Amino acid sequence: MSATDKRQLRHARLRKKLAGTPARPRLAVHFSGRHITAQVIDDSAGKTLVSVHTTEAELRAKPGVRANVATATEVGKLVAQRGSEKKIKAVVFDRGGYKYHGKVKALADAAREGGFQF
Repeated sequence: MSATDKRQLRHARLRKKLAGTPARPRLAVHFSGRHITAQVIDDSAGKTLVSVHTTEAELRAKPGVRANVATATEVGKLVAQRGSEKKIKAVVFDRGGYKYHGKVKALADAAREGGFQF
């Protein structure tokens, strides 16, 4: 079983317990080898309310943007900023099956700093 398969199993196990509601949407993160994605999702309506991806022009313009801790911090701040513009304060953090350290922790801490409550 590959590392990706194991991560997907962990994520499926987490998703049994986590669900985004209109009052408390889900902050889902995904890391590929090169990019980072963060989305705030209302699962009851099946809608993405806010999203940030490292392929956006705003982030691409900065030097050194790749899937690292520094970029994860930027993505976390940006998703919290965009969420606060849409009056989102409290979220449920979905780490996507990744261990809570490094990039995942940096993104979560930056989102908390930006105003999200987990």
